[in-house]
Amino acid sequence: MNNKISIIIPAYNIEKYLSATLDSVLVQTYKNIEVIVVDDGSQDRTAAVIDDYAKRDSRIIAIHKENGGVTSARLRGLAESTGEWIGFVDGDDLVEPQMFARLLDNALANNADIAHCGYQMVFPDGHVDYYYNTGRVVKQIGTQGCFDLLSGAFVEPGLCNKLYRRELFDGIAAWIDKSIKINEDLLMNYYLFCRSNTSIFEDICPYHYVLRRGSAATAPLNANKLCDPLKVTHIILNDAGKELLLAIIPRLTRQLITYATMSASSQKELVLPFRREVRKELRQRLWKILIGSECGFRLKVMALWAAVWPASYGWVHAVYAKITGIDKKYCLE
Repeated sequence: MNNKISIIIPAYNIEKYLSATLDSVLVQTYKNIEVIVVDDGSQDRTAAVIDDYAKRDSRIIAIHKENGGVTSARLRGLAESTGEWIGFVDGDDLVEPQMFARLLDNALANNADIAHCGYQMVFPDGHVDYYYNTGRVVKQIGTQGCFDLLSGAFVEPGLCNKLYRRELFDGIAAWIDKSIKINEDLLMNYYLFCRSNTSIFEDICPYHYVLRRGSAATAPLNANKLCDPLKVTHIILNDAGKELLLAIIPRLTRQLITYATMSASSQKELVLPFRREVRKELRQRLWKILIGSECGFRLKVMALWAAVWPASYGWVHAVYAKITGIDKKYCLE
């Protein structure tokens, strides 16, 4: 049947949350779906939950594999999929019943390769942050979608609030770095948006990104969480054409400032060598940042301050974060 949607759900040690996720996917108002759930070597009862649902609903395809990370799980789901359209859901989140129907309607009405929307971040105490729920509709032609993705103005980097034409994924398994565990969604989206002729964005929020203890957003600092975001930006910078430099250079500059001035009060053996290399890169790039047209005046001043006096910049930023509360945003204690 035409316009079948393959919904791919990677799952790793989420037995407590997976049932609610699957229930929300199975009640989609759009019925022509297959749900491919990839158990990525879980050590709890995640595999049993998947098999139980597969027995009860023929639309669910259960896949079990050795642990290889979320990118390998998604790629395995892609290899098993049969739909003309591809969607992703994380195994501890929720989707509203009309989400995939709305995305597909938008894609077909605009002859788009990607249809995407906003999302809502749900905290354990019940409060919700919306990204962004303005209701506006934006049609992105050519490289505009990729530019908006990299600039971060309103297109969020996640895969799970988007619907993709299947052909966009051709060649991705050979291109993407499967070792990246943080910002891997931005890297995959870069690949997909670069190959999209048209994308359509409707700023509604039917995807519920549920924050929980132990998720990537709330997990303690580790090597992947520290290094992967900058690694992804370097990969994109080395691949991107000139038309995207106005988006990727400011993104890189903001990351260099953040990492060059970060505190090393804990996990010094991890943070100090990385911070040292970032400070070196910031100083090496500083002149081009200052004379180039990619970064605005404020960002140039921030880069100069962080390169010349990083300790002072870091202290001021830490005070600002404490006053505004942004340093506690993902603290779920």
